[in-house]
Amino acid sequence: MLQKVEICGVDTAGLPLLSAQESESLMRRLKEGDAAARERFIVGNMRLVLSLVKRFWAKNANADDVFQAGCIGLLKAIDNFNVDLGVRFSTYAVPMILGEIKRFLRDGNSLRVSRSIRDTAYKILKTRERLEEEHKEATIAKIAEAMQVREREVVYALDAISDPVSLYEPVCNKSGDALLLMDQISDEKNNDEVWTEHAALAEAMDKLGERERKILFLRYFEGKTQTEISDEVGISQAQVSRLEKNAINEIRGSIAYDA
Repeated sequence: MLQKVEICGVDTAGLPLLSAQESESLMRRLKEGDAAARERFIVGNMRLVLSLVKRFWAKNANADDVFQAGCIGLLKAIDNFNVDLGVRFSTYAVPMILGEIKRFLRDGNSLRVSRSIRDTAYKILKTRERLEEEHKEATIAKIAEAMQVREREVVYALDAISDPVSLYEPVCNKSGDALLLMDQISDEKNNDEVWTEHAALAEAMDKLGERERKILFLRYFEGKTQTEISDEVGISQAQVSRLEKNAINEIRGSIAYDA
């Protein structure tokens, strides 16, 4: 999810900020049916939605979709808020906005397939069925040719409507013991060779000076630029570049020597 300025066509950088007095006044007016006050109150509280949406940046969900879910929570909070409760609107709204966002993520709405893709997939399935009835091989290429579309469009549409399978899905049951799908998948990231390489790298890193280790950590673990590192470490960018190269060469030499 990208931290972008414009979400759902809304310029978040230009969103207004309501004072407590303005918020209370608008809330009372909108409860009396003032449409203009309602619209102004909604826009004035979008910053609140945005601040909560940012908590879910790491969820790999579409920013627009999550923001829309948050806005639905905001509208529900506005409609259900009681001005006579004596509490701030934000105190009441935050749990409802968060609840709507979490519900959206839990229900998998971020994976919802668009209508056009579903229609394409339906046509693909019908074309495949027709080809099979004609005793023809219903390959991706044949389906694409029959529909006059590109093969990758066929593959994309079929993948989009495929149901995800849990790694804990039992694939067979032998002698009373269920064999799970994850038991049939090899782990290529954590085999003996990879563990050996990690151990050798850690040992080589330990041989570096403290500053060199810090530079490599900031550069390759935190993803900072050499300019950002130079500001943090207190040396020039050229020095950072030279120390980084020297450290990498030392690591390569150390690993090659140990091998």
